[in-house]
Amino acid sequence: MDTATITLPPILKLKIDLSDDQFFQVCQTNRNYRFERTASGEVLIMTPSGSETDRRNVKITTQLDIWNEQNNLGEVFGPSAGFKLPNGADRSPDASWVKIERWNALTPEQKEKFAPICPDFVLELRSPSDSLKELQEKMQEYIDNGAQLGWLIDRKNKRVEIYRPGKDVEILDNPASLSGENVLPGFVLNLQQIM
Repeated sequence: MDTATITLPPILKLKIDLSDDQFFQVCQTNRNYRFERTASGEVLIMTPSGSETDRRNVKITTQLDIWNEQNNLGEVFGPSAGFKLPNGADRSPDASWVKIERWNALTPEQKEKFAPICPDFVLELRSPSDSLKELQEKMQEYIDNGAQLGWLIDRKNKRVEIYRPGKDVEILDNPASLSGENVLPGFVLNLQQIM
């Protein structure tokens, strides 16, 4: 008996017309996958990132959450949180942070689904299967939709791209740490166990 194997790309892109509620339900029903939706309605289905990338993601969100607990300035989110951006896209950054005033302005119902807000800070950690070009486009989308600071950590090339509104992308080669600047005052991300 022959068995057929189907090899799918790391990100499966489908054009499906779903309402916000239907898209949320698909995400809830299929928790073993990560879903995003572009502004044009294209649904992106991503496999889990893998143990090594997830281990590093936990280190990032832990550092961010410890800083946030000490300062109580906002809310921290991991890669399974979804946000409905102003352009209509549904995105799930690997780590993100929203100012407390902006988060508290949302209704309880809005907080339960994909919050209709762009985080103030976003971070994407490139996994081995991620396209750098697509991650760069996603980072620019966050900035265009209201993010004040974005970090794209590219372990493969040992560099970090820093995104800010109205400024060119800053590229740092193999930095030891990153400053949260005025968006995350006093936060310093130690990259020793991440890069």
